Amino acid sequence: MTRPRPTGRRTGAPGAGGTGSTDGPGSTDEPGSAGPPAARFRWGALVLLCFANFAVLLDSQSVILALPRLTADLGMSAGDAQWVLSAKLLTFGGLLLLGGRTADRLGRRRVFMTGTALFLVSSTACGLAPNGAVLIGARALGGVAAALMVPTALSILVNTFPEGRSRNTALAGWAGIGGIGATAGLLVGGLLTQALGWTWVFFINVPVSLLVLALAPALLTESRAAERQGSYDVAGAVTGTAALFAVVLAVIRASATGWTSPRTLGLFAVAALLAAVFAAVERRSASPLLPSAMLRRRALAGGDLVTLTMGMAAFGLSVASSQYGQVVLGYGPLEFGLLQSVMPTLAFVGAYAGQSVVTRAGVRPVVVACLLLLCAGSLLLSRVPADGSYVPDILWGLVVFGPGLGAGTAAASVAALARVPEHASGVASGLNVASLQIGGALGVAVITSTATTFTAAPGGPDGLTAGLRAAFLACAACAALGLVPALTLLRRSPAAARREGAGQRPGTGRA
Repeated sequence: MTRPRPTGRRTGAPGAGGTGSTDGPGSTDEPGSAGPPAARFRWGALVLLCFANFAVLLDSQSVILALPRLTADLGMSAGDAQWVLSAKLLTFGGLLLLGGRTADRLGRRRVFMTGTALFLVSSTACGLAPNGAVLIGARALGGVAAALMVPTALSILVNTFPEGRSRNTALAGWAGIGGIGATAGLLVGGLLTQALGWTWVFFINVPVSLLVLALAPALLTESRAAERQGSYDVAGAVTGTAALFAVVLAVIRASATGWTSPRTLGLFAVAALLAAVFAAVERRSASPLLPSAMLRRRALAGGDLVTLTMGMAAFGLSVASSQYGQVVLGYGPLEFGLLQSVMPTLAFVGAYAGQSVVTRAGVRPVVVACLLLLCAGSLLLSRVPADGSYVPDILWGLVVFGPGLGAGTAAASVAALARVPEHASGVASGLNVASLQIGGALGVAVITSTATTFTAAPGGPDGLTAGLRAAFLACAACAALGLVPALTLLRRSPAAARREGAGQRPGTGRA
């Protein structure tokens, strides 16, 4: 039986989770449908979306342990090998906004599946790469795929689950899986590289991508913005993406050339100029990539700024603790990766515990408490000695840090994505994911630079430990920085939030 072509109009009730118009289960264009997809499809969709997010994070992290061997096999220099990591980071962080906007306009399920197909092609090309240039190019393509997949998957999640307890639970699962994926990637990468060779770090993504492509049509409902007229704002997309590229590239280069080097300062100046051009373009655009009304939403700005600072603390602490465990204490990468997994495991637990507290107490108390936990965990680790061991010197800092990370990122996502107009949910999701990615890049650069600056001469365990203590203090400072947006931008009362929601005209993005 031929199904009717989608029209892009919302036919379900306002505020329903399913907003699109195609042939997925529970689609609001089907006769007699008025509301979100059935519960069995919602939770099946959540599992699929979290699985895809897990695969993208696994791909980003697993290559770290494979890097030494693939560098030797392909005859790459140390400088070229850095681009195996940086190429994906640049395209991923730089194209997130455009990926979210494209999903809003062309259909979220369609763009998600396109990104998954590109992920399949990229992974295959990486595994078959005959030289470093092909591998770097394929990794850049993988960043494009991730920029399409991740914000689109988060947008589908937001539009699938009605606002309230069920959406908070879904976002907690998303955040928890993300935390586990970050550490699991290190374990899986080491095991695959050692047992089968570095190519399998990439080839493992092939069956994963095929499974996602096979299940997506059955579990995901198509949705898109109800209003699709107007331009794609190409000028805004180009300048905004170029500004993000410049920021990420400056952060990457800063760890090698220094924060005050002419090259780093020049890149930051270029980024600032491009950001100013982007703002001017957006003000004059009839269909802006990032509507100014979204930037004026206190909860969205606060949630994303908190996410950025949490990303700085989390990525920075992971790098510093890994350096301490492997370089100072002498643990092997797989052994320490397994020991460090306590943090993402507790982050997963914290994400689910935190969502129930958010539902009852609101976002702000949870975010503030979690930022204080991140500070406390970092401060505990800042006391590590050169002759320390795992249980007394590392474990308890990770135990305190993990739940704060899981519950905090979930609560910040709830704040950033609450009451966002349906037609802008892809852009809002892209902003939220970009905040974590760029925060992570900033955190790694800041922590690496801090550790290098404070490492005492002539080095050795004592000198390295001095630098890493300073790095852990910098992690605490990053988390403390998040208290500023948490206390100033997430302070709305429930009554104010209800008034804002009542004053929102559906489909306009303008209060």
